[in-house]
Amino acid sequence: MNTDRPASTGPSDGAAAETSLEDHLDAREVEIVELADVPAQEIIFRSIVVLMSAAAEKLGLSDDDPTASPHLDLDESRKLITSLAGLVTGSAEYLGPQAGVVRDGLQGLQRAFREASAFPDEPGEGPGEKFTGPVY
Repeated sequence: MNTDRPASTGPSDGAAAETSLEDHLDAREVEIVELADVPAQEIIFRSIVVLMSAAAEKLGLSDDDPTASPHLDLDESRKLITSLAGLVTGSAEYLGPQAGVVRDGLQGLQRAFREASAFPDEPGEGPGEKFTGPVY
């Protein structure tokens, strides 16, 4: 007899699962209501911070030796940096005085990607450079 899971699912088990799912959906609705109260500029900045942080992690920049980082994943970091570049370029007019800092952070990630690559992309072909222009 396997004791890791029940032999059969009775009506009470299904009801418990349904209640749990309903509770989860209710929690998501609360998040959406709260998100509706957040100004667009703040949501854009939060998204930028998440993308920047994730790209930095995937480049291994949180470790003392990025080249030996277990998190180093150039394919994933390329996707994140390209998405970040599209967001930054598309929302530049809403970034206000922080726009320069955000662009500098993006360029730093693009340069870090180039340095981490065994075969760096040609200028203008790197992650996000179709949105930002070449980064050297």
